[in-house]
Amino acid sequence: MKDREPATETIALMMSGGLDSAILLGHLLKQGFQVQPIYITTGCVWQAAEQRAIQSFIRKLPSNSVDPLVELDMPLADLYGEHWSMTGKGVPSQETLDEAVFLWGRNPLLLVKAMLWCATQGISQLNMATLESNPFADATPTFFQQFEQSLKTATGASVKVVVPFANLSKQQVLELGADLPLHLTFSCLAPIDGMHCGICNKCAERTLGLQALPAGDPTSYAEQPALVDQLS
Repeated sequence: MKDREPATETIALMMSGGLDSAILLGHLLKQGFQVQPIYITTGCVWQAAEQRAIQSFIRKLPSNSVDPLVELDMPLADLYGEHWSMTGKGVPSQETLDEAVFLWGRNPLLLVKAMLWCATQGISQLNMATLESNPFADATPTFFQQFEQSLKTATGASVKVVVPFANLSKQQVLELGADLPLHLTFSCLAPIDGMHCGICNKCAERTLGLQALPAGDPTSYAEQPALVDQLS
């Protein structure tokens, strides 16, 4: 992935506060893009921690090419009810497979709001930090292409979903962003007093990835992940 000449067009980036989207922001800035970060508020239990993480991460970037964060509302409580994403109870543990963290309809719901906003602002490209290992049907090239076409059919607007990391593994992405302030990112399903819980599926994924970097994992966990002992 070579750096490119500075681009004059603003592109949008769907941010979550986690490692992958934060690294993608850094990657796009290195390529010379002006980036409009977007966060969709859903009411999930990790929302406040993610919002703080995004703002902290952006403030640490030595760049004037990041536009102020745009937050769009897509509340999911009426749809998800007592789901663990709303209550923080019974979240997938560190022993579970990635499939356990599937949130039904999440990408369609987030994309329709973000893409329509982009269309109203004249932004023709929305980036997402989808990885090669993503196992879900709503994160495939076919899905994104069909969604783009549906939006164009419904509104006449063309907004392209771009996934620069679609052929990269988690570890490759982490290595790409090793020089970024990754300690400011947040990826946890059940935060405790604003901290990573240390025992959920996402905390385990975070620990495994960061421990493999030369700098290790600087994350403060409410409960030290058991996987840390296995890797040390």
